[in-house]
Amino acid sequence: MSSESPDALSLAEVAALVEGRVLGDASFLIRGVSGIQEGGPEDITFLANSKYRGELARTRAAAVLIGEADVPDGFVPPPSLVVVPDASLAFSRVIERFAPPPPRPAPGIHAGAVVSPEARVGEGVSIGPFAVVEAGARIGARSILYPGVYVGHGARVGEDCVFFPNVVVLHGVAIGNRVTLHPNAVIGSDGFGYVLVGARAIKVPQQGIVELADDVEIGAGTTVDRARFERTWIGRGSKIDNLCQIAHNVQIGESTYIAAQTGVAGSSRVGSGTMMGGQVGVSGHLRIGGGVKIAAQAGVSRDIPDGSIVAGHPAMPARQFWRMIAMAKRLPELVVELEKLTERVAKLEGIAENDS
Repeated sequence: MSSESPDALSLAEVAALVEGRVLGDASFLIRGVSGIQEGGPEDITFLANSKYRGELARTRAAAVLIGEADVPDGFVPPPSLVVVPDASLAFSRVIERFAPPPPRPAPGIHAGAVVSPEARVGEGVSIGPFAVVEAGARIGARSILYPGVYVGHGARVGEDCVFFPNVVVLHGVAIGNRVTLHPNAVIGSDGFGYVLVGARAIKVPQQGIVELADDVEIGAGTTVDRARFERTWIGRGSKIDNLCQIAHNVQIGESTYIAAQTGVAGSSRVGSGTMMGGQVGVSGHLRIGGGVKIAAQAGVSRDIPDGSIVAGHPAMPARQFWRMIAMAKRLPELVVELEKLTERVAKLEGIAENDS
């Protein structure tokens, strides 16, 4: 379904917005955005994944944002094309033009919020109903706390942060500037630490904190545990998807990207610029280098050097894993061939025995 706006842009205006060039009717008016498979006759869509290249001939969208390398040889509209350096980035800009984000809440503290007189709240902060800010907490200028947010004793929140409904930031947590926490994220819950005494599990106090650097984004339902001592740390610009678990004393470098349902066990260190696919599992006390790429559902049980690309369970070099998968697909036919060879060998052995 299109995300429509009462406004319209000509393709020439779209091209100017995204620094692209038009192949087709530059005067055509675009009124909405859509996926390439759902496009309507007044929509613009995008092609950034070669998997969908075949949709270019089938889409009903009026125009497609496309990278230079993806333009088919001898292409003739329709649809019209807007050729850009990066189709995904260009589409994001167009979406912002046609479907702007919802308005920011007005600055101020709602009458239904509970803010301790011992908390410090900066200028232009918005605190919604049923939000709670405890004593000693600090909220930086222009930050937004949506309804139901909890900020614990002594927590520090930087400027221009956005905490969506029901976010929990527990005591002592330190959060930088421009941090976004999506609904039901929990920052600073106790790490999972116990000592077994016979059949009893005795809880180990978790006395450390969590620190989130500037420009971090944490997805809905994700949990980041406080350290047993010192800190759990997530570096500047890192993005963590929904339903992830970051355990106590984990250290994650800058500009690292972690997809949904991934878990990183206690005291592991992840270098800057690393990417993890969905449902990755990382064992505790490991060292994952910078610039590493880990395929979805990989199980990491050993240290990984800088720049590695790994897949599988246990994680191994990706090329090795995909070769193994390719061979595994041939197992049924290989079993048949092995049975035939076994029969032939048995016959030959029988003949040899009779001759002797």
